[in-house]
Amino acid sequence: MSALAMNETLTIARLGQRGDGVAETTGGPVFVPFALPGESVRAVRDGDRAQVVEILTPSASRIAAICPLFTRCGGCAAQHMGEGLYAEWKRQQVVTALSRAALETEVGPLLDAHGAGRRRVTFHARREDEGMRVGFMVAGTHDLIEVEACPVLAPGLERAPLVAQHLANRLRASNKPLDIQLTASQAGLDVDIRGHGPAGDSLRRQLTEAAERLDLARLAMHGEIIVERRAPFQLMGKAAVTPAPGGFLQATAEGEAILSRLVLEAIPKAKRVADLFAGCGPFSVRLAEKAQVSAFESDKAAIQALSRAANHTQGLKPVAAEARDLFRRPLLEHELNVFDAVVLDPPRAGAEAQVRRLAASKVPLIAYVSCDVGSFARDAALLVAGGYALERVTPVDQFRYSAHIELVGVFRKAAAGRR
Repeated sequence: MSALAMNETLTIARLGQRGDGVAETTGGPVFVPFALPGESVRAVRDGDRAQVVEILTPSASRIAAICPLFTRCGGCAAQHMGEGLYAEWKRQQVVTALSRAALETEVGPLLDAHGAGRRRVTFHARREDEGMRVGFMVAGTHDLIEVEACPVLAPGLERAPLVAQHLANRLRASNKPLDIQLTASQAGLDVDIRGHGPAGDSLRRQLTEAAERLDLARLAMHGEIIVERRAPFQLMGKAAVTPAPGGFLQATAEGEAILSRLVLEAIPKAKRVADLFAGCGPFSVRLAEKAQVSAFESDKAAIQALSRAANHTQGLKPVAAEARDLFRRPLLEHELNVFDAVVLDPPRAGAEAQVRRLAASKVPLIAYVSCDVGSFARDAALLVAGGYALERVTPVDQFRYSAHIELVGVFRKAAAGRR
């Protein structure tokens, strides 16, 4: 805190986008982490930020956190919110973003997609004296907090803290900060280590021995496979897909299933579909049970994983998978117009270049899966300006207790604009 820090009483009016309580003062809004609307708190204020010293009048929506590290660990922002307040806070993020973009549509209730928990986690590791400290980032800092267990993780990641510590110990001689990503697969733990640099022959042998001792399905470093003892596959519809090491994967199996269901419901009669930013194929392989699919993704390893899975799965219609950078080389109107529907699931930045081409196309239906409400609202406005109607938006909550929200938006081209 600076010398200007002040101790004062604040009344919380609303929740901010990150889950902070917001107090309206004569000097402007003040953001108070872990405070709830309606609460009166005594806080130490520093500019537009404040830290709670005492809750004077607790909200009826305040509940006990499920993790003893809550407020210290930077992973969760909302374990103190009751179910109703939490769901409305997340849904309101979508409503607000659409309103700011002057978009009007039905916004459905928040769908809980936590399921069994998150199937991927990243531990950070740093050298301290003669050992390695392994854990998550402390909220608002770059310090590490050790974690023995995390209640939001899927059961397949119960061993993750111990495995991460063991691997970090093996690599302590490098003196480099490490990111150790662990994914729960149908065949066991899939691990990718980043930050160390290339592994020589001696280290490869050591890591191979560690993978054997820890019974890992696969161990990779910077995406390069050190040893694959079992293919770490994920079930996606009828298909068994083995993503590339560290490759993108929806946070929870339930989230992937719900997003896929919403996509399939949006385009029920499509016979030929383009899947843009397809990743390793969670939508493509499910769509291919009923439609011919053309999948496009810049990550060659992801496209290879998708192709392998599609080729080895019986009962699917043809899936054509192409490595293509849709930011630099978006599909053009004449390429798009052959499809009955388009599905796109871009990264957080959205897909402005591709959306501009879509807006000028005659594609009848678009299902847009987004992990960022701001970029979605920008892209949705472009589609609406191009003659599409935004029929509905469904918020989806994969990252329970975080400020992160996903959604599926359904767009339909006006009849006059169709081919």
